[in-house]
Amino acid sequence: MQLGTIDRTPPPFFRQGPSALTKLIFFSALAFFLMVADARFRVVEPMRAALAIVLLPVQRALAVPVELWRGGGDYLQGLQGALDDQRLTRAQLALQSEKVARADQLARENGELRALLELKPALAVRSLAAEVLYEAADPYSRKLFIDRGARQGVVLGAPVINEAGVLGQVTHVYLLTAEVTLLTDKDAAIPVLNARTQQRAAAFGAPNGGALELRFTSANADVQAGDKLGTSGVDGIYPPGLPVATVVSIDRRVESGFARILLAPTASADGVRHVLVLEPLSLQLPPRPEAATAVTVPDKPVRRGSGRP
Repeated sequence: MQLGTIDRTPPPFFRQGPSALTKLIFFSALAFFLMVADARFRVVEPMRAALAIVLLPVQRALAVPVELWRGGGDYLQGLQGALDDQRLTRAQLALQSEKVARADQLARENGELRALLELKPALAVRSLAAEVLYEAADPYSRKLFIDRGARQGVVLGAPVINEAGVLGQVTHVYLLTAEVTLLTDKDAAIPVLNARTQQRAAAFGAPNGGALELRFTSANADVQAGDKLGTSGVDGIYPPGLPVATVVSIDRRVESGFARILLAPTASADGVRHVLVLEPLSLQLPPRPEAATAVTVPDKPVRRGSGRP
């Protein structure tokens, strides 16, 4: 073949049609139109859904190694955490078992000592479960209403507790409900006993609410931050040993003679739903001896030595 017979003209694809710039502008405009149409009218939504269904097995197959890697790491970490929790639980269970054994031993010794000293057994406190209905509408008081009243056996002055400690005391009893005044109310008061020093005192609700005050305590009294205060049991209302509050701060005012001691209640009323209403100890104690009747002296004296008036 002679070299002069070779066709050196460009193919028709490059020789005919619009220029490259025109094609770029056209396809850019088409892409922009499709994007706007898909965003406004969901034109490509059926095709995208079909493509997603077709590619789903491929995506799942490609994700298997990644899931195995992550799942294996999480499994090993979870297994190690479960083993650590198991060891910690066993240690706590052993400690609780020791405490229970010591408590049983102390209970037996207490019973033997009471029998030896011919003391009466400890009073059994009866309780009644109740549910909190709502808080009092008065913003200047700290009171709750429970769904147990006189028909269920609730009496005036009954202590109200939860799992943390003393919450308050029943101050009004209705037929099916009762009003409970919390310890943090400004008018509330409760006798307490310092667990460290065995010193008795009285805790009152703080005026600003949310805390307690240990009033009428001398400035040089042996009270420290962190002391645990519980019920003393000598008031005839609260059983002894119930947690009440913890000493938070002490302001010893020598010039006034008394210290300002702030307490944090052990039992918080925020979010509480279920409580226990205890029977006051005064219902099980013998009645208080009444005062002797005063002997009246007759106004007219009696003359002696004469049988006649």
